[in-house]
Amino acid sequence: MQEQDFPLPDYDQLSTGSLQHMIRSLGRAELTRVLDYEQRHNDRPQVVELINQRLGELDRGAEPAPGEHRAQPAEARDTAKGSPVTPAGSPQPTHPPRHGTQEPPGEPKGE
Repeated sequence: MQEQDFPLPDYDQLSTGSLQHMIRSLGRAELTRVLDYEQRHNDRPQVVELINQRLGELDRGAEPAPGEHRAQPAEARDTAKGSPVTPAGSPQPTHPPRHGTQEPPGEPKGE
């Protein structure tokens, strides 16, 4: 979606989890617009249900949450390259016992 005035930036790339948090700051008119777009384009059942639930909350008196929903979503932020996980943190390999043996599990044979 390329519309500059759409309530949520990069809407089509947002995960359901991000949408769940971002829609809390939308008012009824913006939320209705997002729902209409979702139903015409992606029509993801879990997203439609999420938006309908939030509309119901607004009908029952909930107010839009403070915060900037136009902020850059988490998916678009720069992340550190690489992984902090290293092979040094891996556990020692274990081997399951052979059927019918009395030896404790996880100890390699012949070493």
